[in-house]
Amino acid sequence: MDWPRNFPVPETRGSSLVGIPPGLVNSAGFHRHPMAVHIRGTRTVHAALFRRLSGVQNLKAASGLFQEYMEQVFLGGDRATIRTGRFRAYYLRLLRGWGYDCNSPEGAVMKAWAESRFGLAPTFHGEAIRRLGDTGWLRYTMDRMSARFDNNAIWEQLDVLFEFAQWAARRFLAPGRRHLRLYRGTNDFLEHPLLWKSGARDGVILLNNLVSFSGDREIAGMFGDIILEIEVPLVKLLFFNGLVPCPALHAENEFLVIGGAYYASQHY
Repeated sequence: MDWPRNFPVPETRGSSLVGIPPGLVNSAGFHRHPMAVHIRGTRTVHAALFRRLSGVQNLKAASGLFQEYMEQVFLGGDRATIRTGRFRAYYLRLLRGWGYDCNSPEGAVMKAWAESRFGLAPTFHGEAIRRLGDTGWLRYTMDRMSARFDNNAIWEQLDVLFEFAQWAARRFLAPGRRHLRLYRGTNDFLEHPLLWKSGARDGVILLNNLVSFSGDREIAGMFGDIILEIEVPLVKLLFFNGLVPCPALHAENEFLVIGGAYYASQHY
């Protein structure tokens, strides 16, 4: 592919909490040449978790230890996630909600987390978000403020999930590698506008700030006539199959990827 001299950079708003400017960490150039990404302070605050993880030998054991830690810290050991009759938001509830509908209130809370941590605003939530104040933005804003899902330090829970995903990806998913080849089926580019094109099938697209992919091309093909093939850096993974117990995301070999500008190839 004949790459542009200046790598396409998406529009960003605000700052990030990963120590890398939003315009860089969400750019096509960064995704092609990634560097380590960590959410400020999370490893320090939750150092006990990563000390315990250092001795595990497989992903299943690591997942069990992680789940035990999250239940103790954020639920007080109460798996029912209810105390004094009040609903308590929990990261697994968000993942399940995303698995059923990424444009749900759970999905909006997760997109808001990605916006806060990486400085990249969502581009789609039930409909395209083209500017502040349009109907897509209003729907996203209303959903992200849902008291049912935006409580109990839910963004901190997602911070810990992200750091665990980073640790587990390097240790068990793809040791020694920087990228994974992932696939997404689509029928149009409403959710993934083109930023730059090279030939008929290659170019740079703008992914929503949090988006689902599959590790299986055939499964991706079930969701659209166009299959997007992308090399996703490990440092942009929030979830992958086997990381935590979430059947709603396991059947499709699903990966949750932090978005931005990515090089993509189209297949029909």
